[in-house]
Amino acid sequence: MIVFDSVTKRYQAGQGGLAAVDNLSMTIDKGGITVFVGPSGCGKTTSLRMINRMVEPSEGTITVDGQDISGVPAPALRRSMGYVMQSSGLLPHRTVIDNVQTVLRLNKVPKSQARARAHELLDVVGLSQSFAKRYPSQLSGGQQQRVGVARALAADPPVLLMDEPFSAVDPVVRAELQEELLRLQRDLAKTIVFVTHDIDEATILGDKVAVFAVGGRLAQYAKPEEILRAPVDDFVAGFVGRDRGFRHLSFSEGTQLQVHPVATSQQQQPVSEWTLLVSEEKHPLGWLSPNRPGEIVAGGSLFEEHESLRRALDAALSSPAGLGVTVDEHGAVSGVVKAPEVLDAIEQARIAREA
Repeated sequence: MIVFDSVTKRYQAGQGGLAAVDNLSMTIDKGGITVFVGPSGCGKTTSLRMINRMVEPSEGTITVDGQDISGVPAPALRRSMGYVMQSSGLLPHRTVIDNVQTVLRLNKVPKSQARARAHELLDVVGLSQSFAKRYPSQLSGGQQQRVGVARALAADPPVLLMDEPFSAVDPVVRAELQEELLRLQRDLAKTIVFVTHDIDEATILGDKVAVFAVGGRLAQYAKPEEILRAPVDDFVAGFVGRDRGFRHLSFSEGTQLQVHPVATSQQQQPVSEWTLLVSEEKHPLGWLSPNRPGEIVAGGSLFEEHESLRRALDAALSSPAGLGVTVDEHGAVSGVVKAPEVLDAIEQARIAREA
């Protein structure tokens, strides 16, 4: 889909110029999410911006669907691709609905048709229609980013470029936006190139991950599971971090874990053992402790039965009762998992990988 062939970008003239990107050759798969990750100054954003010619390469060629992009007028090329940036880049004097239809109007789509499409996209990115007439200053950071994604999708582009789009929001909103992007990708199957400096975000989102080193060198390009399991050199190992083994648990399913029954109550009352306080719909509300009568103790993270061993272990270790609360697809309590059994499953998964 997108091919970099010996691409170099120098910001000073001549062969002695500083290389922001150094002899980059890679193929980005169609219909998947490819994440560029690395420290500051490694060339990941420069590489992204060369795809839509916001930055022109000094050497080499970039092709999209077999066409050399240097032969496509830059404005037309940019309008053919979606682009989402860190600050959302919304026009402050225009309403949400007007922002979303910007590219459609530039592409000469009739106003009524463009507006109808913009309203559709608010639903696609999970925003209420009540936001349509608001201005960017009246939105939270996460809402602004959703509008930015809707605008990028307006013309139904095959390629979506995303330059650290979630780095300016708080961790809770960031996790929500990541889930939203994965949901959108399941529905739309765009070719997405995503830039981040966060290795966790890269491994959560990426079908493939490109790790860039300082100096614009592509250090490793592989599936996230492979990068966590087998870093190609000391730089990648150091960037991925000492806890890469914990991150690697994201690629081991927890479906074989035993889910144990747990005492539950819909009333805040004294208890003789750790008891899970639940709503009428069996959604977890917190723990009742035998040692802290009358108090609701925060419950830690939750584990859905189809999720990874990483989520199971986090649920067990973050629970004040030492029991990881397991929920079904509707968020209702189905039982608990126990940390020793999760650790045993992790060891069995390691043995199976080695075999």
